[in-house]
Amino acid sequence: MPEPHFLFQKQGPIAILTINRPQAKNSISQEMVTLWRQALEGARDDDAIRAIVLTARGDTFCTGGNLQEMAAGKRRGWDMKRFLWDYVYPISFVMENLDKPVIAAVNGAAAGAGLDMALMCDLRICSEKSKFSASYINIGLVAGNGGAYYLPRLVGLGQALEILLTGDIVSAEEALRLGLVNRVVPEDRLLEESLKLAEKLASKPPLAVRMMKRAVYASRHSSLRGHLDFISSQLALLSRTDDHLEAVQAFLEKRTPVFKGK
Repeated sequence: MPEPHFLFQKQGPIAILTINRPQAKNSISQEMVTLWRQALEGARDDDAIRAIVLTARGDTFCTGGNLQEMAAGKRRGWDMKRFLWDYVYPISFVMENLDKPVIAAVNGAAAGAGLDMALMCDLRICSEKSKFSASYINIGLVAGNGGAYYLPRLVGLGQALEILLTGDIVSAEEALRLGLVNRVVPEDRLLEESLKLAEKLASKPPLAVRMMKRAVYASRHSSLRGHLDFISSQLALLSRTDDHLEAVQAFLEKRTPVFKGK
């Protein structure tokens, strides 16, 4: 029996989500994105999970759409739009409302929708051999899964337009310089370093982590006054939590705090 195209694994407070179609360079399939959305929803609803790592099997992160299927005329016109809205975009919407930190551990190439999927994560760690490409333009398409939305917010308008309009390959080192990724690590330490960061985030007060992430993303669409009004309300609520009191007491007692998310 063939393995599913997407895997879900729990490792303590970490959810490890793995794209699992290496024989097809982890190109997108309907099964893959369906399981992907379900895994994200499961991680979102599980209070024991405090951070998420997204990675892939094989030597490629995700190459996006399947070119052979495109050449065969599969999912053209309204069929493409329906596939995107019914299967692919729900991942974007779940991610947008997911308060837990998500780290993309990018192994190998992230192209087209694969790049977009990495961009919608909160943090990105890649191996020295990783490559990034907004390859849509090279096959006469536009960035179909949010690339034109996420990329300018990460690297700025001019850099984003150059990447999107040329379709050129961006190396791991260049991606780090541009701010497209947070860290570049040796290939054999990619998952280890990604899990180490996830464990660090998972060790922080979970309610504060959720509110911090929400505040950062909400600030992109608010005025300073609106942001400060929102953040002062969050501070007022968090100051009454058990986690805040535990953190302060643990600091004074010089011990490691234990957070319960209350």
